[in-house]
Amino acid sequence: MARDMYGPMTGLSVWMMTPTWDPTHVILLWAMWAVMMAGMMLPTAAPLLMLYAEVARRTEPARRAVLSVYALAAGYVLVWSVFSVAATLLQRLLSRLLLLTPMMESARPSATAAFLLIAGAYQLTPLKWACLKTCRSPLSLIMQRWRRGSSAAFRMGVEHGLYCLGCCWSLMLLLFAGGVMNLTVIAALTGLVLVEKVTPFGRQVARVSGLVLIGWALWLFFRR
Repeated sequence: MARDMYGPMTGLSVWMMTPTWDPTHVILLWAMWAVMMAGMMLPTAAPLLMLYAEVARRTEPARRAVLSVYALAAGYVLVWSVFSVAATLLQRLLSRLLLLTPMMESARPSATAAFLLIAGAYQLTPLKWACLKTCRSPLSLIMQRWRRGSSAAFRMGVEHGLYCLGCCWSLMLLLFAGGVMNLTVIAALTGLVLVEKVTPFGRQVARVSGLVLIGWALWLFFRR
């Protein structure tokens, strides 16, 4: 879809350029967001999924262990699918206010600066740190919440997804700044979230990225 949007615009991107957003088009837009969120966030949940799979193999029959891992992933994806509803509604609102172009990019420098400022400021908040700490400690979550069975795994996936949502929701605003279908921005955000969640220096990266985003926003504001 991204290749078509930034190319000939003769395929899947055509429906996104429509001026009339009926329920079918809105559902397709939500599906785009849901798939994109799953593609961006599931890799960052790999440590939890792999650790849970190892524990499940040792404590449950093989078939039940596999189902539990899928249930865990499904709970995680569900959270981001619900978030995609909010992202879809926000995109429609921004489009109505003429703050997004038909290419799903920010239409004004002031709007871009606002997205950058919100994302950067949230990177420095105590809530960000608390959620990031939990996301970086899948072993603690398993030790505290471990229960046998797919339903328990599903609930654990939802809980972990909520912490990740609390950690990363503001970064998703940067998609509106750089282009919702811009694969470079998508890859960069996925990499940033992955570094924050799985590397030893993730917290420092979050702090530095927050300061960079705030500085970038202020530069856009004051250069006008």
